Amino acid sequence: MKARKLTELAMLTSLALIIFIVELQLPNPFPIPGVKLGLANIITVYAVYRYRAREAFLIVLIRILLGSFFSGNMMALMYSMAGGMLCLLGMLLLKHLLPEKYIWICSVLGAVFHNIGQTAVACLIAGWGMLLYLPFLLVSGCLAGAFTGGCAQLVIRRKIKPL
Repeated sequence: MKARKLTELAMLTSLALIIFIVELQLPNPFPIPGVKLGLANIITVYAVYRYRAREAFLIVLIRILLGSFFSGNMMALMYSMAGGMLCLLGMLLLKHLLPEKYIWICSVLGAVFHNIGQTAVACLIAGWGMLLYLPFLLVSGCLAGAFTGGCAQLVIRRKIKPL
């Protein structure tokens, strides 16, 4: 990997991590515990549409690892990893079917996959009763995914050139 590309990926990872940490400090806009906007996923959606799968994977992986470490919540690592990787996989598959003007739909699907991944981990840890939480997560995930996808679509439309 060239130094220029590595620098771009490091900057995007840093930006995603900063957004993640700032979002942890904000009051939760949703009345459901554990639900958040997932603003760092704006960077993930951008990376899915502007970089190769391997590069987007690195951004997400490093953000999840460092985000769990910096937040001091290593238990969240399992939830974030399952949700983040399933989300990334879903978006990488869908990006080949959707043109750039429908990026927000890709983000909504990614949010749904993220919630499914996190619920699967919760079921493994706490039992199948956690499935009752899934409908609330899916609704809030679709709303948050549409918002973050819309933001990512605005960024991509600006045709920001790589360094």
